[in-house]
Formats: sequence, structure tokens, C-alpha cells
Amino acid sequence: MTSSIRVRPFLLERRHHTKMASTATSKRARKDKLDSHPSSLLDSKPYFRSEHGAAYLGDSLELLRSLPTGKVNLVVTSPPYALHFKKEYGNKSKKEYVEWFLPFATEIHRILAEDGSFVLNIGGSYNSGTPTRSLYHFKLLIALVERVGFHLAQECFWYNPAKMPMPAEWVTVRRIRVRDSVEYVWWLSKTPWPKASNLSVLKEYSEDMIRLNRNGVRGAVRPSGHVIRDSFDKIDAGGAIPTNVTEADLPDLPESMLKMGNNAANDSYTKQCKENGIKIHPARFPALLPKFFIKLLTDTGDFVVDPFAGSNTTGWVAESLKRRWIASESIEEYLKASIFRFENPEKQSDPRQVTLF
Repeated sequence: MTSSIRVRPFLLERRHHTKMASTATSKRARKDKLDSHPSSLLDSKPYFRSEHGAAYLGDSLELLRSLPTGKVNLVVTSPPYALHFKKEYGNKSKKEYVEWFLPFATEIHRILAEDGSFVLNIGGSYNSGTPTRSLYHFKLLIALVERVGFHLAQECFWYNPAKMPMPAEWVTVRRIRVRDSVEYVWWLSKTPWPKASNLSVLKEYSEDMIRLNRNGVRGAVRPSGHVIRDSFDKIDAGGAIPTNVTEADLPDLPESMLKMGNNAANDSYTKQCKENGIKIHPARFPALLPKFFIKLLTDTGDFVVDPFAGSNTTGWVAESLKRRWIASESIEEYLKASIFRFENPEKQSDPRQVTLF
């Protein structure tokens, strides 16, 4: 265990969920404490804390309501999807999903700084009994913009080649649909001008771009009407601007598709869960996903929150990037297992790599 992390010992008895609600007076007393550890913002004790952040066991809506207004730079999370079959970690039906999520979204909007961002990873779903797709996630997006007041800064996409071919009836039995392997990542913001810099996520120039720079390019107008200027071949920015569909098979940051599986069996987190007989979170997302947006949308020392932490990939990545962070999870076993990420950082794979969580 590193000297920077203080964790509570694993207890055999079940913990009671921590009550996170706080009074208006204590909120005011804490609202300007962000120069100190993030755990100072909450009355309740964290399940564990690290040098830069803290994880809490309990109701994530209560945690959000306990945070001060306008102090968070980024919320990045992946809540339970509205699937037509129930998962062990709990998920709402498509009919009730939008109304269930809006209270969380309202609090997220409140706690964000004016130039802050909300990055939401959400997957699609089939309608029950028919080979047709649900519109629940699109309805949620519209509600987030029209009812809560977010702006859609950009839509991004995560290609997960490890996703199972579901529902099996349509894909592997009747073979009338192809595999659904793309999930949405919506970048939302309080203002049309959130803090962001793509200079923080530049990718290596391709061989074609380097050749263009070497040979030069003449100004021209493409058939599409796009103007290619003489400066098109310049590479003085230090790297190429990534697209909104990024691929994680490069040694550092993604290139053209957020292409990441989530089925690793040999990373340190998974191994230690197995060794200690602790349940592995069944819907982990890879470290590269929060890493990309934390680098794009925040600076060192900024404040990141994940209200649906699961195995706390976001918290660990924020820690590695020296961002302050708070994470919330309602299932103790998942939060307990997430401590493994922080206890042996030297054994953890570099979050820049393709290694999955």
C-alpha cells in the first residue's frame, strides 16, 4: 500500500450506507474548501481516500446534493443502462429511465462550474420481443438539453469489440441483425463554451501527414467545397487533432475510434478480485475513456466527480493525472474491490495503454 492512500480495512460485516445529505449551513461552510482535500466538502467519512480524492459508499443522488454549487470541473460517468433484462447492479426500465435520471442530471448541472462539462457514456438497447432499437437514450439526450439546460458540445462514440452478440435471438440464432458494438459518449456542458483543449489529446502524425509536410501541398478546393490552404501540411502543433471516434491501439492516446474492449482477465484489478474472492464489476469501462476526456476537459488540480463509480476506473485515472476527485458507489463489494487499483499502483497497467478494466 502506498503512503498516500488511507483505506479502511476490509470488514466481514456489511457496512451501512453512509448518509450523505448535509445542512445548508454546512454546505456554505464547505463551499470554498476546494483548495484542500475533496473529502472536506462532505460531512460523511469516505469509504477510502487517496492523495487526491475519495470514494463514498451510498446513494449517489445524496452525494450530488451534498456537493457545493459550481465547484466541479468535470463529471464523467456511466450509469446503469436501460436494458430489457435486469443486471445484478440494478437498472431501470426504458419507460422510467428518463424521469429516473433527470434528478441526477439536475444536480450535476448545479455542481458544475460555468465552464465545466458532463461526459455521459450510455449504451443502446433493443425493444423487448422485437428486433428493433429503443430510443430511450435519445429521449434522455433531448431531455438533458431541453429540460435540464445542458448544451450538447459533441457526441463521441466508443467501439467495444468485446461486446457480446446480444440479443442472441436476433444475432446468433435467427441471424437477422449484426452485433451492436458501439456506445454513445455525450459531451454536455453548461455553456456553449466549456473549458477544453484538444492540444492535450493530440495524436501522433500519420505517415501520410509527415509525407505531406515534407513534400508540401498546394492550395486547392475539394469537390465538397472545402478549401485546402497552403498551411494544411504544417505539423508544428506537435500532433494531429483526434476525431470524435477514437481507437485505443496506440501507445498513448486514441487515434480514430474509442475502440476498447472491457473483458480483460489478467490485469491487476481482476487478478486481485479473484485472489480475494471479491466480485468483479460486470460492466467496467476501460481507463482510456475517462482519461481521454479528463485530459481534454480539465487541468492538473481540477475537480472530477463520478456518481456511478462501479469499479472506480474514473477515480484511479483522475488520481494518476493529479486531478482531485470524488466517486460514489452504492454496492460495497464493487467499491471494496476498487481499492486494489490504488494499493498497488506500480502493478497497474498504464492507463494510456489498451489494457482494459
